[in-house]
Amino acid sequence: MQPAVLPTYARADVAFVRGEGADLYAEDGTRYLDFGGGIAVNALGHAHPHLVKAITEQASRLWHTSNLYRIPDQERLAKRLVDATFADTVFFGNSGVEAIEASIKMARRYQYKHGHPERFRTITFEGAFHGRTLAAIAAGGQAKYLEGFGPKTDGFDQVPFGDIEAVKRAVVPETAAILIEPIQGEGGLRPATPEFLRTLRKICDEQGLLLIFDEVQTGVGRTGKLFAHEWSGVTPDIMAIAKGIGGGFPLGACLATERAASGMTVGSHASTFGGNPLAMAVGNAVLDVVLAPGFLEHVEKVANFARQQLAGLVAAHPKVFEDVRGQGLMLGLKLRVPNTEFLAELFKQKMLAVGAGDNVVRLLPPLIVSEGDVREALTHLSAAADAMEKKQ
Repeated sequence: MQPAVLPTYARADVAFVRGEGADLYAEDGTRYLDFGGGIAVNALGHAHPHLVKAITEQASRLWHTSNLYRIPDQERLAKRLVDATFADTVFFGNSGVEAIEASIKMARRYQYKHGHPERFRTITFEGAFHGRTLAAIAAGGQAKYLEGFGPKTDGFDQVPFGDIEAVKRAVVPETAAILIEPIQGEGGLRPATPEFLRTLRKICDEQGLLLIFDEVQTGVGRTGKLFAHEWSGVTPDIMAIAKGIGGGFPLGACLATERAASGMTVGSHASTFGGNPLAMAVGNAVLDVVLAPGFLEHVEKVANFARQQLAGLVAAHPKVFEDVRGQGLMLGLKLRVPNTEFLAELFKQKMLAVGAGDNVVRLLPPLIVSEGDVREALTHLSAAADAMEKKQ
């Protein structure tokens, strides 16, 4: 019998009813340490007091009016993002994939407005994940997401991640842009090297292409910088963000330079819910915390401690773990045993993490975690590794 909820998820048999910081509590009161973060969404943990206050106060005043009218907090959040980044302008949506769609449309529209309507193709990278719309699964190019949905949406050319010669060969007269995650999340916590990103920037500048960064998972402090591309010193023309900027509330945004956004005029793109007062109250509250003095330094400090501890874990369990990957508090453990089985053992230890490609387990804790939280996580990870070793 078909369930009322469409069965497109392989859900764990647990329902959470309450959260605080890095802790989640199930219906029966059992506490779990959350190092999955709603897949890198809960940047400030569960029930952060400042976010609770912001959304409660806004909910008592006004939720939604649509973009037919000015939304002052939308203007405020856009200005704060512009002031803190490379961007000159921001478009708000509700999710990461909407931000990606806006980014792709913006790049195509730029080329159209500048006399190159033939330029609509985007170069993307094997192992990428950009969302689940028809265009986004075509951009990602992964067969498991494309299967059964008809012909792949045209306009996307995948090349091997990190292969600059393949990128150069892929540039054709119809190419409009290059789209890349500074660190592949779903693809297995694979970072692009600064040199690779710098060369992509050079190719775009030389060929008249736009460089798009997908920072849906890497952004808003996750790597210890406000955005991951800051580590390389390379700036994009367009950037898609989501997840952390809403702290758990649906919110996405497309950030761009004035030049890249020059084709986006009245009527060229829209969203009914995007940037509504409720979402903007939360987004501004998130920035209040993330942009506060010392916050990103805290992320980097705890992340360095976590990486050291994880390196020791790998050394202690060489039959289970291969290496540590990632940056900041976007960390991954490459496994020698099936990551699905390890995650099941970790769940038994009352800790949550997230799987990824290349047999990796992602650790995406709230950015507010302490070294004490990391030590507790290591206890659970070690216990799960012990259990896996006993099975071998």
